[in-house]
Amino acid sequence: MSAEPLTTFESSLDELGVEFVQTTSDQFESTLTPLLDMPTVGTPLPFENVSLPDAVETDPTVQELEAAETGVTAAGYGIADYGSVIIQGGPDGEEPASLYADEHIAVIAGSDILPDMDATFDRLAEDIRSDAGQAIIATGPSATADMGSLVKGAHGPMDVTVVLLEDK
Repeated sequence: MSAEPLTTFESSLDELGVEFVQTTSDQFESTLTPLLDMPTVGTPLPFENVSLPDAVETDPTVQELEAAETGVTAAGYGIADYGSVIIQGGPDGEEPASLYADEHIAVIAGSDILPDMDATFDRLAEDIRSDAGQAIIATGPSATADMGSLVKGAHGPMDVTVVLLEDK
């Protein structure tokens, strides 16, 4: 991938207050582990030679999901202009791991950073035509100012970290 979308993505994440961490497949677990606040739930990652540490519950009960401090999911792709990540749902209902915990860690392949919304809509259209299911476009921590001052974590995580796999 060219450096421009990645640079834009990193800048957009910074503007949103999202921590951005780059690593390789070989260093993934040692990079991820210090970012986790236990208990942690997650979804299996679709990247070859990359998996979650054993301490991450990948088949949580409702109670474990509600108690989780951190949720780790794969992001199907990122939107550089917005600093957004696409969390793809599936038949097993993977989305709650990104929504219930106070912190969401999205793991994304470097090759899956799209430059803008036009490219994202093209990719979403392909996904819909291939019955890839639903998707959440997540942009930074959840927040609302509906009732006055800004409140983080109103409808999802208070903190978001994006871990980019440079070699994927």
